[in-house]
Amino acid sequence: MKHRTMTDSGRKVEILEQRTVYQGYHRVDAFRLRHSLYQGGMGAEIKREVLERGHAILVLPYDPVRDEVVLIEQFRIGPFARGDQPWCLEVVAGIIEDGEELEAVVRREAREEAGIELRDITHAMDCYTSPGVSSEQISIFCARTDASLAGGIHGVEAEGEDIKVIVLPFPDVMTALVDGRINVAPVIVAIQWLALHKADIRKRWLA
Repeated sequence: MKHRTMTDSGRKVEILEQRTVYQGYHRVDAFRLRHSLYQGGMGAEIKREVLERGHAILVLPYDPVRDEVVLIEQFRIGPFARGDQPWCLEVVAGIIEDGEELEAVVRREAREEAGIELRDITHAMDCYTSPGVSSEQISIFCARTDASLAGGIHGVEAEGEDIKVIVLPFPDVMTALVDGRINVAPVIVAIQWLALHKADIRKRWLA
């Protein structure tokens, strides 16, 4: 039986069984486990499945001179499967391969998905996308770019990517957030982070 100490208070998770039940584009692992209870002792056995898809970066490219954001638009299977409009407004993102430095992934994905170069790469925060079902953690960055050079269609053909670059003034990005055109949670987090820190970012990057 495996024990994992999760906090300094000594809370534990006892893994009774862990096995891979599906391996395809993503992997699904099934767990049988017990965990510490707030009132003390261990809880009853529970069963959970976890989507293992690796960890990712997301970067919001921002031009402090023009006050513009570089967004991308691409087809997404999740909204399509739900019956929603499947072309989503997002920002550059990508999976971190084993041994890769985060900033290297940020630069690579910016070139592949948007055809842009970045500088002043700034770490904003790390977050889980859906901790009840997935182990994925996203490292969110904001980086400086020249939005006047952004545009066109990009992506890696071998990966089925067909990505359109859309450059918007920051006020228009906030409008798209409010009216629901931007509806992808990590992208919303990144934009709200920039909204909170934009004055400081512009001061530092334009100094």
